Amino acid sequence: MDYGIAGLFLSAFLAATILPLSSEAVLLGLVAAGGYDPVLLWGAATAGNVGGSICNWYLGRYCLVFADHKWFPLKPDQLQSAQDNYLKWGRFSLLLAWVPIIGDPLTLVAGLFRTPLALFTILVLIGKGGRYFILLWFLN
Repeated sequence: MDYGIAGLFLSAFLAATILPLSSEAVLLGLVAAGGYDPVLLWGAATAGNVGGSICNWYLGRYCLVFADHKWFPLKPDQLQSAQDNYLKWGRFSLLLAWVPIIGDPLTLVAGLFRTPLALFTILVLIGKGGRYFILLWFLN
């Protein structure tokens, strides 16, 4: 059994969470190995990455129940600052969820501030799917 596509999906999923991973290296390796349909590579990478972002959304969506605990990582003023910035740039900033460093926290903040999941998924899918499309375009 070939684990390339499953590995790409898993690496893309994990890369979209708060873990510091990169799915681009796996994608590049599979393209270099040859024998893979680019549409299948695009689908696996996009589905995995969007799935990881949805995981972040759920983490953000339900983490506020712990906001009054001492160990909660964000103080009230930090939460307010995050909300102000998110509202300033708007929900369409989710089109940039693919950008390194800011993208993963952005998806968590979207859940935190209750962006509707359907809208979230569409915007993240456009951004992340577009990124993988462009990568595969240049790699092939």
